Amino acid sequence: MKLTILGCHSATPRTNTNPTSQVLEIKNHMFLIDCGEGTQVELRRNKVKFSRIKHIFISHLHGDHYFGLVGLVNTFSLLTRETELHIYAPKGLKEVITLQMKLSKGWTNYPLIFHELTSKTSELIYEDDKVEVHTIPLEHRVYTNGFLFKEKENERKIDIKAVTEAHINMAYFRKLKQGFDVENENGVLIANERVTKDPLPAKSYAYCSDTAYTESIIPIIKDATILYHESTFLEKNESLCIPTKHSTPKQAATIAKKANVETLILGHYSTRYNGYDEFKFEAETIFENVLLAKDGVTFDF
Repeated sequence: MKLTILGCHSATPRTNTNPTSQVLEIKNHMFLIDCGEGTQVELRRNKVKFSRIKHIFISHLHGDHYFGLVGLVNTFSLLTRETELHIYAPKGLKEVITLQMKLSKGWTNYPLIFHELTSKTSELIYEDDKVEVHTIPLEHRVYTNGFLFKEKENERKIDIKAVTEAHINMAYFRKLKQGFDVENENGVLIANERVTKDPLPAKSYAYCSDTAYTESIIPIIKDATILYHESTFLEKNESLCIPTKHSTPKQAATIAKKANVETLILGHYSTRYNGYDEFKFEAETIFENVLLAKDGVTFDF
């Protein structure tokens, strides 16, 4: 699982900071999460192949999380894309994007499929044989969701030496990976645990964009491998969290601790601050394993 931060700042873009956007690579998928201004430029800068992006997840309809989307949709057309593009977003975004395309006579030459989100409870919005994605209802000034990306349980690993010694035909390898006992070439039933090894634990990534502190998300993100949680304001400006419905590093860390996640990544910093170290310091007073999102940084888990 690999996470690339394209942008991790709030409000407006600047020469040295980008609004929110991320790329998550998980089980051979490449998911784009939020799409602030400049996202396609950052995709190029980070050498992300446009053709691999087939699913885009938009948390809410504040500009710093989606103003780059129509440009990216148009660029895909200019690149003669043919593959379907699925966009999971709050109801209303389809209307915004299609109106822009209508007025510019810029319809896509590929299927553009919107999945409109309205539920205020967590729901499964994407699933295949490797990954599932659930919404994380957040508390912000407009309807907002985070997203929980979960690997499905990995297959067991074949112990080649043990399989050979047990005289098991390779035609049964698939069943062994799925956890079944199989018969060897002599008709003897071989226990699965004798010839396979435990799989790597399934990983999960919880993305919580703009939100006030809310413990309602804890059951949804419980035991996540990685939690990205917004931390817009430092403690000295905590009073600003109430009208804006944002969080502090300590509040993000408290959620991480109560949800028993392995690692917390802070982001969505207000551009009023010049550095990041104080964000990490404040969070680490509550939760030990803290990382800082920075534009262009890649985390490999």
